[in-house]
Amino acid sequence: MISLSIATPSSVTFTSKINLSKSSFHGIRIAQVCPAHPRTIHSSSSMVVKMAKKEEELKEIRTKTTEELQEEIVDLKGELFMLRLQRSARNEFKSSEFLRMRKRIARMLTVKRERELEEGINKRISRKLDRKWKKSIVPRPPPSLLKLREEEASEEAKESA
Repeated sequence: MISLSIATPSSVTFTSKINLSKSSFHGIRIAQVCPAHPRTIHSSSSMVVKMAKKEEELKEIRTKTTEELQEEIVDLKGELFMLRLQRSARNEFKSSEFLRMRKRIARMLTVKRERELEEGINKRISRKLDRKWKKSIVPRPPPSLLKLREEEASEEAKESA
């Protein structure tokens, strides 16, 4: 029996045992060696600032009424849809906005659910209320599209004047 080991430049080691007396193939063992990545060390002060921003945002969200939360959720979902349209049309956009908006929506939904729990609304009733609320939503353009339309209207007014 012969043991064969080959080292390639890409840090992949091939190891195989070849039995000369038998013709059956016993396979190849591939072991990949990954170089150790240097770990990124975050300073504790930057983490504190991020946490403070989240706490501020949560305080701001908690001061709003449930109706205001629902309105803002609808607006943010509209903005998220506009971002998806921009991405599909290959327009320029900030990809970080996707995560930021999704997290903000999640925080608002969490606060909404916390309030439902305080009122004693269980999960089943909550889902029924959500379905009822979603059916009652009147489609409207997101705030960014309204702002864009206003800017275009003001430019047209300047050109015609």
